Amino acid sequence: MTEMRLAPGNVAGATVEAVQEVSEFSRKVSELLERTEYRRCDKGEDLEDIYRLRYKSYRLSDMVPENADQIISDSLDDTANCYKFGVYIDGRLVSTLRIHHVTSEQPFSPSMMLYADILKPYLAAGESFIDPSRLAADPEWSRIYPQIPYLTLRLAGVACFHFEAPYCMSTIKDEHSGFYKRVFRSEQIGERRQYPGLHSSGLLYRATVAAIRERSFTRYPFFKSTAMEQRMLFARPGRGELVPLTILPTAKYFKDAA
Repeated sequence: MTEMRLAPGNVAGATVEAVQEVSEFSRKVSELLERTEYRRCDKGEDLEDIYRLRYKSYRLSDMVPENADQIISDSLDDTANCYKFGVYIDGRLVSTLRIHHVTSEQPFSPSMMLYADILKPYLAAGESFIDPSRLAADPEWSRIYPQIPYLTLRLAGVACFHFEAPYCMSTIKDEHSGFYKRVFRSEQIGERRQYPGLHSSGLLYRATVAAIRERSFTRYPFFKSTAMEQRMLFARPGRGELVPLTILPTAKYFKDAA
């Protein structure tokens, strides 16, 4: 389940003025991306910070009950196919996203909990998918930077290309569906179901990665990434290797970046 303020609107059948507006917005996102860094958070203070940010964001919309620890975490945070990220602008944590790479060997993710009947056939056919969840943003910074959802969900696209997954599956709220349809060409494939532990229900949406590459890259070039950035974000370090502390987005460096 995701929780964030998402930009409204629909660009289907857009006029020239609307296309120009999208291009201007894309430019602003790209500029903010230059001040952005990603951190993979597996332990320590960074991990605690993103758990607290989840709680702060979810409590604002009453998605979760109060708890004394003021953190949000669950067993899916600890699975072998889980990647947890903090997104920082000028060194400040502004948002967070959790990503699962779901395969038949590692069939663990929030969408699998709710929609195993729909998703298991994909895995049985030898396919895999990316499942982004626990999307949350700092409310104050979101008012200053409406581009934050794009900077954050960019990580899901990077994961799709790194793992060569053909689909991105997302369990999302009704009010966010327009964003996913517009930006990722997502389509609904599952009916409304209640997410455990949240005062909210969601719908299952599927984005085809080929469509993201073909269409979204043209409209939103900041979604592009290099193979090096992909490895730094998602490759597991070997024995004795250090995990990069921060990863800088690479969309601006290569015209033909993946």
